[in-house]
Amino acid sequence: MSAVAVVVSGWPRISETFAVNEVTALARRGLLAGVFATKPGDASLVQPDAARLAPLVTLLDANTPEGQGAEVAERLAAGGRPVGAVHGYFAHQPAAVAERAAAALDVPFSFSVHALDARKVDPAELRRRCRAAALVTTCNADTTDAIVRVGGRPVELPHGVDLTRFRPTPPPADRRPVELLAVGRLVEKKGFVHLIEAMAGLDAEARLRIVGDGPLGPDLQARIEQLGLSGTVELIGRRTHHELPGLYAAADAVVVPSVVDRAGDRDGLPNVVLEAMAAGRPVVATTVAAIPCAVLAGGDDDTGLLVPPADPTALRLALRTLCLDPARRHQLGVNGRRRAEDRFDLGRCSAAWVDLLARTHRLPEVPA
Repeated sequence: MSAVAVVVSGWPRISETFAVNEVTALARRGLLAGVFATKPGDASLVQPDAARLAPLVTLLDANTPEGQGAEVAERLAAGGRPVGAVHGYFAHQPAAVAERAAAALDVPFSFSVHALDARKVDPAELRRRCRAAALVTTCNADTTDAIVRVGGRPVELPHGVDLTRFRPTPPPADRRPVELLAVGRLVEKKGFVHLIEAMAGLDAEARLRIVGDGPLGPDLQARIEQLGLSGTVELIGRRTHHELPGLYAAADAVVVPSVVDRAGDRDGLPNVVLEAMAAGRPVVATTVAAIPCAVLAGGDDDTGLLVPPADPTALRLALRTLCLDPARRHQLGVNGRRRAEDRFDLGRCSAAWVDLLARTHRLPEVPA
């Protein structure tokens, strides 16, 4: 039975839960020929499913797309299992490697687009790559727009969130201080410096915990101290996926202050948004990239509050609004869980992605 080989960027990466989920779904259907990583990831803290996939992952030796494509083709040809297609997970080097490997094996290729990866490819080359691919998938309106602008015709399928791992719990009682949570790498595009500045002068009793690590850790800690927030804002470091549900349950609201950084990098739709919604917690977020596709604001079914990026004043006002209104926090959380169930259920989203690959590449029909 033929299957799909998948080329990824670094593997594993704790921030790329969506990749682990979808590749796991492909493996469970018996349609995964192997996973090939173009560079090392970070094995110090991984999702449970990433650890289970480890025996199927090969770290490629070559550095160039040409060399890595040849290596993938050679390994697949030697493996003995029929390969029906090669899929590149991201539009830049993984897609380039997938295309070259597929050409060597005389099978079609496809690729998926997730965030900045579309902007890492020259537009003319991205246009050619889209036309050569049997399928291009995107995961939100922002990535879809990026592909449409170069003349591509993508299929948009949202990533999902594990609704059993992230469950709604009764929100904490109307306590003081209100507990705010932020989750992400300590890098510029996450916008945490603006969140810390928003906490200064917030005339509501609130405490903020920021989960994650990264190169900006010392700078953020220094800013916390400069603003006299040491007793209010805490950087608590990395946490495992086993710990995250408890952190959401202990929070009153989740803050996602994403920005476009100086290099043009930005989030697509951060995992934390969907996890918070699945956990029944309201989200205060910025209008960057695809966040407004998930966080609804301005209607009867609101799931959170949206503010402009890099605007501590607007963010402070939004935080104050939620801190002073526990009933609204509760209703936004209820709405968020409902939206997660309706649109972002992991099982349905992952199955739809696998079904699409199977139909496009004419793979055997295997029940989910």
